[in-house]
Amino acid sequence: MSTKRIAGPEIERLIQLLAKVPGLGPRSARRAALHLIKKKEQLLAPLAAAMGEAVDKVRVCSVCGNVDTVDPCTVCSDPRRDPATLIVVEDVSDLWALERAAALSARYHVLGGTLSPLDGVGPDDLNIKGLVSRVAAGGVREVILAVNATVEGQTTAHYITDQLSGLDVRVTRLAHGVPVGGELDYLDEGTLAAALKSRTAF
Repeated sequence: MSTKRIAGPEIERLIQLLAKVPGLGPRSARRAALHLIKKKEQLLAPLAAAMGEAVDKVRVCSVCGNVDTVDPCTVCSDPRRDPATLIVVEDVSDLWALERAAALSARYHVLGGTLSPLDGVGPDDLNIKGLVSRVAAGGVREVILAVNATVEGQTTAHYITDQLSGLDVRVTRLAHGVPVGGELDYLDEGTLAAALKSRTAF
């Protein structure tokens, strides 16, 4: 049974492309497309212009792997950041999340994912060699492994720790456990166990 086309091919293509954006399924993509079309002058035209500009100007930082319009990126070229502290993240979205928290003014290193043998992702598929080279070059005193608390994230953290073991650098990781404002009754067993293991003096 064939589905009826409800709009022209240009609109159908817009919906299909929007549906590929994380967090947008086919239904949400249709709603978003319709909203953009209704606000053609205020939203659709400026969005199309911004996307065209992004295609031309956005690049990956050759130092840390962040995305920006300059290389090295704004974070790497900021002289106010502590060059002795390097925060290792899985993806650019993690870097942006840590920047929103504004808890530490350090430099970053984006891995581009995590080790996952089942998915065919090995050490050569990630930016691990770049990390080792940055640390080996000197000046970095602490590497903070800010990877997700998943099996793949922890496997990656252990692998990186092994790779950095011969270098004069302190390797730490983010604390895992009870979130700020969290209630114990609503937390899963794994989070509670991690919180107990990572307990600190009061």
